[in-house]
This record gives sequence, structure tokens and C-alpha cells, in this order.
Amino acid sequence: MKKENVPQDMSSLGKITKEVCYATDSSGKYVTELSSGWDVKITALDAAWADIEERKAKAKQQVLNGEASPLLFFMEYRLMDISILSDYTGFWKWQIKRHLKPEVFKDLSDKKLQKYAEAFNVKVDDLKTMTVHEA
Repeated sequence: MKKENVPQDMSSLGKITKEVCYATDSSGKYVTELSSGWDVKITALDAAWADIEERKAKAKQQVLNGEASPLLFFMEYRLMDISILSDYTGFWKWQIKRHLKPEVFKDLSDKKLQKYAEAFNVKVDDLKTMTVHEA
């Protein structure tokens, strides 16, 4: 693609960051050019974020229904899976799976809850109540 044809379709990230693309200049040499986005990528990102929002809402409902502990909600909120949470907390994966059960979560020690709270960057009380404070 030629340098002047690099897409500049404004995306939700376009005001924050730009993407480096490779294009050819007038002499045919490859150069870098900044792009604020392009329609296809914007559509894909919007679809991905919509899926994430749906997963967060589903996780929150599961917690409210007593089917899962608040860990599930915060894992979805922070885009973590059990392996990542295990790396952040030092808990074994099987322990986290067990802590995802509401009846087990309610009996966790303050020390364990603090580890989870730190991993999710929330306070222990917020962890228990699924309260999110945006910075």
C-alpha cells in the first residue's frame, strides 16, 4: 500500500494511540506511517469488546445467583484466566478452581482474600461485593 493510502479511520483508540504501518513512498521504498485505525479493525475490536462485556455481565449474574464466587467476575473484568490468576497470586490452579465456589470463597482467610484483591487491584471489601472503581 502507498503511504498516502494508509487508512486513517478514527477508532476508539485513535485518540489515545496510533498504529505503525508499513507502506511504500513515492520512490517505492518501504517506510513507516502512523494510522489512527481502519474500519475492518475497528469492527473486529468492537465485536471483541462486546463479547467481553457480555462475559462480565454473565459472570456477575452467576455470582448474584450463587453459582460462582466474585473471583469469576473479577477474572472476566481484568481479562484473566485461571493460569494468569495463579501466576499473580501464587495459588495453585486447583485452589483457584475451588475458590470459585461461593461456599469455599466465603470461608477464605483475610490473607488469601488480600492476595486476590492485590491481583485484581481492588480492596478486599470491593472484592467481596464486586465493586469496581474506575481510575
